[in-house]
Amino acid sequence: MKPWIGIAVLLFVPVAQAQTPSYPRAPKLEEYQMGRQAEVEMARSAAPASIAGEAEILVLGKAGYEVAAKGKNGFVCLVQRGFAAAIDDPEFWSPKIRAPICLNPEAVRSFLPHLTKKAEWVLAGLSKEQMIEHVKAALASKEFPDFAPGAMCYMMSKQAYLADSDPHWHPHLMWFVPATKPATWGANLPGSPVFAATDNIERYTIFLVPVGHWSDGTPAQ
Repeated sequence: MKPWIGIAVLLFVPVAQAQTPSYPRAPKLEEYQMGRQAEVEMARSAAPASIAGEAEILVLGKAGYEVAAKGKNGFVCLVQRGFAAAIDDPEFWSPKIRAPICLNPEAVRSFLPHLTKKAEWVLAGLSKEQMIEHVKAALASKEFPDFAPGAMCYMMSKQAYLADSDPHWHPHLMWFVPATKPATWGANLPGSPVFAATDNIERYTIFLVPVGHWSDGTPAQ
């Protein structure tokens, strides 16, 4: 199980680790960027239009994520890059990752800070070792707050590129909780529809459940 994006990643995608390429260094800023309107549209594709249509939209700027469109329903949608994944993930520096995610209000409060601060650190040129120290400090100071009950997100975009081994995987929903054992949810067990992975650096577990259709309503194969 690959801890993903979210993380970020993420993001969580089951992969054969032997087939996963390693990206040893950060790419140039322009390799992370995309056209502003295209990024807005991709961010909105994370969830059904009834949710994403009134969500706040963030896009990646030169120093971090910035607001491209104000929202009305408390949700926030954005396109994660590889550095949303766990810091020790082999695709952390990948310039290919584009993982649209739409966070509910509880996840906005408790998980969004992980995404936005890591983006700022990456674009400021911090090393992985420095980021790990920053994560420890953010957890200790509550800059990374405790996870709110009910924190979850939608990742249902057809446009997503989640990992080199399986770029599109499945549309899915994810729930964020403090680090725990996946078995408490019956996750990762034979026949279970629930997957899970834990980020031991940022101290949380993501549970995910694949769904049968993309955000535009078309069936997922």
